[in-house]
Amino acid sequence: MDKQGYVYILASKPYGTLYIGATSDLVGRVWQHRENVVEGFTQKYDVHRLVWYEIHERMDAAILREKQLKKWNRDWKIRLIESENPDWSDRFPQLT
Repeated sequence: MDKQGYVYILASKPYGTLYIGATSDLVGRVWQHRENVVEGFTQKYDVHRLVWYEIHERMDAAILREKQLKKWNRDWKIRLIESENPDWSDRFPQLT
């Protein structure tokens, strides 16, 4: 059976730096970003606020969606975030 997948967007602040990722463990992966467990982009640019995510039945579908969103221009990404989260509030506490 395929794992469920998630696509997510993290932001440094409202209208700040954005990061798009895909994972099968949303809570664990966002926690890793927030705690700077792995060196990289989100640590360097302080991108820790979970502002948007979407659930997919299969991980391969989540990866395809991630690739699609990464090709979008910034305005489209901002509109996607604001369609569900107009205040850019951190959604992580709702997951835990």
